[in-house]
Amino acid sequence: MDLESHKNTQVLILDFGSQYTHLITRRIRKLSVFSLCISGTSSLEAIAEHNSRVIILSGGPHSVHLDGAPWLPRGFFEYVEENGVFVLGICYGLQLIVEMLGGEVKAAKSSEYGRMNIGTYEGSVLFDKAMEQQVWMSHGDEVIRLPEGFSVIGRSKRNSIDSLKKNEMGTLNQNGVDCLHENTIAAIENPSKRIFGLQYHPEVTHSPKGMETLQYFLFEVCKVTADWELKDVLIDEIKTVNNEVGPEDHVICALSGGVDSTVAATIVHEAIGDRLHCVFVDNGLLRFQEKEHVMSTFQADLHLSVTCVDATDRFLSKLKGVVEPEMKRKIIGKEFISIFDDFAHELEQKLGRKPTFLVQGTLYPDVIESCPPPGSGRTHSHTIKSHHNVGGLPKDMKLKLIEPLKLLFKDEVRELGGILHVPQGFLKRHPFPGPGLAVRVIGDVTEGNVLDTLRQVDHIFVEAIKQAGIYDSIWQAFAVFPNIRTVGVQGDQRTHSHVVALRAITSEDGMTADWYNFDPKFLQYVSSKICNEVQGVNRVVYDITSKPPSTVEWE
Repeated sequence: MDLESHKNTQVLILDFGSQYTHLITRRIRKLSVFSLCISGTSSLEAIAEHNSRVIILSGGPHSVHLDGAPWLPRGFFEYVEENGVFVLGICYGLQLIVEMLGGEVKAAKSSEYGRMNIGTYEGSVLFDKAMEQQVWMSHGDEVIRLPEGFSVIGRSKRNSIDSLKKNEMGTLNQNGVDCLHENTIAAIENPSKRIFGLQYHPEVTHSPKGMETLQYFLFEVCKVTADWELKDVLIDEIKTVNNEVGPEDHVICALSGGVDSTVAATIVHEAIGDRLHCVFVDNGLLRFQEKEHVMSTFQADLHLSVTCVDATDRFLSKLKGVVEPEMKRKIIGKEFISIFDDFAHELEQKLGRKPTFLVQGTLYPDVIESCPPPGSGRTHSHTIKSHHNVGGLPKDMKLKLIEPLKLLFKDEVRELGGILHVPQGFLKRHPFPGPGLAVRVIGDVTEGNVLDTLRQVDHIFVEAIKQAGIYDSIWQAFAVFPNIRTVGVQGDQRTHSHVVALRAITSEDGMTADWYNFDPKFLQYVSSKICNEVQGVNRVVYDITSKPPSTVEWE
C-alpha cells in the first residue's frame, strides 16, 4: 500500500511531531475510515493530491512562537474553504490554527500535563451536549485570544464551572470571583468555516470519551462514510507488487521469523509465486532455539522456500567492542544488506538473472519512530530510534525495496495474516526486534557469555508466561541484560553476579504501552527459577515503566 494508491484518502493527518500522531491514524481506521499521515510541512499540492474530506492537524513538541516551528503551507486555509474540507486541530494543531488566523497564543503561567477535567458547552457543533469529561493534556502554551468567527466550546476545570453555556465568558464562583478566565480554553469551533480545535488529545486512552468525540466529529459533523476494510489492502498490495515487479524479475525476501516479514513474504508470494526467494539469516542474536523453530514453521506450515544462512561469526565480529545502541543498529543493518547482496549474487549464478528487489516487513510505527530530527530537511519529528530496515540501510544498496506493510500497524498485519491463512500460532507470536538481542544487551554483546545467559533467562520467562496461560494477554515479553553486577548470597556464599531485567507490556501497536501487572507469586516463581537455573545471575528486576516515557526495548 503506497501513497499513490490512496489519492482519495477520506481523512488526512498532518503530522507536526507528536508521539501520539500515529494513534489518530489508528483510531480512525478502527472506525472503518481510511486515514493516512503525512508530514505537517508538506506542500499544499501534496495535501491537495489526497482530495480528503477531513484534515486533522496533530500535536507536536513545538511552540508556535519558536523560529523554525512547522507551519501550514501558504494558502492552506483558502484551499480548505474553497473545497469544503473539514479541519480539526489537536493541541499544537489548535494553536497553529489560532496563530495563523489572527488569534493569540502565549506561554501559559501554569502548564497542563496529564489527566485534566474539562467542561464542554451547550449548543456547540462539535459536542452533542454539555458535559464534564476527563481528558489528557500535554501543552505549555495556551490560547488567550480567538480569531474572528471562533467560539470557545470547552474549558479545563481548574476551578469549578457549573452548567456551562456557549460563549458564557463571565461566570462567577461562590465567592463572586470571575474564575472562568482562569480555566484554559480546551475546545474551539468555527462551524461556518468547518474548522474545529481541541487543546487535549482525544486519541489517547487517557481521554475516555475521546473516541466518542472523534466518531461524532467524523460521522455526524463531517458526514464521512465507513467503507474501508482491511481485506481491500490485500488486493491493493498484490496489485502494487505486480505493477512494481516486472514479469521476469526475481525478488529476495528477508525473513526474520517474525509476523511482519512472514506476512510480507506471503503477500509477495501471492503476487509473483516462485520468483520470490526467501532467506533467513542466523546472525547469532536470535532467541533460544529460534532458528530451528522458525525454519520448521516456514517449511511445514507456510510452504515457503527458504535458504538459511549462518552468519553468526560475521555479525559478532563486527559488533565486538561496540556499546552505542545506534551504532549496533547501523552495523547490523549494513551486514544484513551485505548478506542479501551475496545471496542475490548466488541466485544470479543459478538463475542467469540477478534479483533486483528486496522485501522487508517494515511497519508504520517503524517509519514513524525512524524520522530524523528537525533541521535535517526531511521532517520535523524527533528520532526515537533507527531500525535496520528503515534507518540503517546503506545509501549504496543495490536492491530496490518492497515494503508492503509500511502503512499498517501490528494488529492490522496480524489481521491481514489471518486473511492469508498464516497459522494463528505464528501470528500471535510476540514481536522480536530486527537487530535481535543486540538491543537487549546493554553494552558489548560479545563480552563473556552474555548472549547465552540472556537466551536462557528469556526462555524461562516466556515459557512461564505460556504455562500460566497469559501469553496472548501480553503484547510483548522479554528479558534484558543490563550489564550490572550486584552482591548476592547463593549456597551460603557471597556472589558478585549479574542482574537481569524482565519486561512485559500491553499495547495495541507498540507505539504506546503499559507494563503488565503480573501476580506477585508469578514473579516470585520466575525470579527463583532464573536464579537457580541460570549460572551467573543473582538478581531479577521487573520493569514497570510505560511508553512513553520509555521505549519498549531497553538499549
